[in-house]
Amino acid sequence: MIKVVIADDHSVVRDGLRFLLEAEGDISVVGGAANGNEAVRLARQLTPDVVIMDVTMPQLNGVEATLAIHEACPTVQVLMLSMHSTAEHIYRALQAGAAGYLLKESAGPEVVTAVRTVHAGRRYLSQKIAETVIDDYIRERRATSPLDSLSRRERQILQLIAEGRSTADAAKLLFLSPKTVETYRSRMMVKLGVPDFAALVRFAVQHGLTPLD
Repeated sequence: MIKVVIADDHSVVRDGLRFLLEAEGDISVVGGAANGNEAVRLARQLTPDVVIMDVTMPQLNGVEATLAIHEACPTVQVLMLSMHSTAEHIYRALQAGAAGYLLKESAGPEVVTAVRTVHAGRRYLSQKIAETVIDDYIRERRATSPLDSLSRRERQILQLIAEGRSTADAAKLLFLSPKTVETYRSRMMVKLGVPDFAALVRFAVQHGLTPLD
């Protein structure tokens, strides 16, 4: 039996995927998460075979959650589920340790195959993504994303700020002092060469840390 955790902030998506997967008989959905932090917690607690992870997740986005799961539970395979097919999203997901990348528009017919493929230890990319193109892009682009200049903590704070969280809220979520969060924010602006807070938020949106809406 393949044990699966589904991480998506929309309950209708979680319920739909659960129904689709458990209809197969050899797949059991053992948990569901509505945000990135919860996905990491469930992965550590339940040690599933596969985590289906939405890229756009509140509190901690799917890429950062994948990185945390990959480091804490290296046997857990993460299958990224996304509506985004841009090179930036794909690059960061694979670099974080995702074993597969599946577009939401094709999740219905492909998700079962994708789960079984990554569970077997192989990589799975959605059929609409040419694997040779992605491999070429990763080789050319390795370690050149502007986000690579930021530490993991800085990326977490940047996402929370871009989501509209106050300094106090971000500090509470990350168990930091408000002054420390402000220091991180100032440091990020220097590293990224952005002139003001609005430009910092635009940068986060453009690089997939948080959705436009």
